[in-house]
Amino acid sequence: MLAYLHIPFCHRVCPYCSFYKHTPGSTPIGAFVDALGKEAAHRLPGLTEKPRTLYLGGGTPSMLSPTHLERLFGALRAQLDFTALDEVTMEANPATFDLTKARLFRELGVTRVSLGIQSFTPHVLKTLGREHDPDQAAEAVTILREAGMPSVNIDLMFSIPGQSIDDWRATLERTISLLPDHVSAYNLTYEEDTAFFESLKRGDMDADEDRDASFFHLAHRLLTEAGYDHYETSNYARPGHHSSHNRGYWQGEDYIGLGPSAVSTIERVRSQNIADTARYVEMVTAIGNAITGSEAIDPEAWRIERIALGLRTREGIPLDRVDSRAETLQSLVDSGYATIQDGRLILTEEGSALVDPIAGELV
Repeated sequence: MLAYLHIPFCHRVCPYCSFYKHTPGSTPIGAFVDALGKEAAHRLPGLTEKPRTLYLGGGTPSMLSPTHLERLFGALRAQLDFTALDEVTMEANPATFDLTKARLFRELGVTRVSLGIQSFTPHVLKTLGREHDPDQAAEAVTILREAGMPSVNIDLMFSIPGQSIDDWRATLERTISLLPDHVSAYNLTYEEDTAFFESLKRGDMDADEDRDASFFHLAHRLLTEAGYDHYETSNYARPGHHSSHNRGYWQGEDYIGLGPSAVSTIERVRSQNIADTARYVEMVTAIGNAITGSEAIDPEAWRIERIALGLRTREGIPLDRVDSRAETLQSLVDSGYATIQDGRLILTEEGSALVDPIAGELV
């Protein structure tokens, strides 16, 4: 069982991000934090299995004040045994903390910080609407090290409009020079309800699979040569620093989501909280939860999800999930996109660059 908390607040809304988020606005952050604590108190005790990881995502969890962070973690500690958790992750933006605050993260029990750096190229950061500059991003890594954070992840993004392959190489080289424990390198996708998607529809931006592949292969080469284990399509880690929480998702573990818009999947029933922070606070205050609907996931839908997620991992998927696609499997092997080992289909580096279309062929 995994536990996820959604903190929807951002100082600025990035034009590529499709997650539910907003500037603080009219909803008092203190009231939100109290509601999140109440939801945790209402829903966590009823779980038959206790969470083994805790992940604070968003939005920008690191922009919460020290007072709000202490209040939130106090409420969580009343429901969770932090000493029994494999991992406590917090997403953070470089411009939202200093050394004192980073030390507080550690004191509160955070064991892993995922830094949303995205790029070390100034014009690319401007395109993405990021608040920090490259030097602030690098300094954030140094601060987390000084604070004693056990695991530091750098989030990067590639195939951004205006980003050259040399820009991407420079970002990767600076990332490697900072010696992070983990690197996530995501291919930009144009999600509906984002400014980037509207720009794509107007023709002001473009998507190019060949460009995507060239960026992907450069990341794979430089990061693996630097000693990082490529254990999932977009994720690289030093030994002992794989994301335990994310591996749980990829392997199909149950998870509970708290906070506005958060999704839960428990015993193949999926539910979602209301994607409205003010209404979330009202509902939790009134009834202890903010679930707006749920549905059972049928066996075929579950199989398709397991294929799509499992193919992204180094372990691949059991052949019995796709045994009706014998010709497709053989074609993938013959083309050098996959191998078959110990009854499992595992994508090669070439195949990993095409994981989504390959998954589409297999389902």
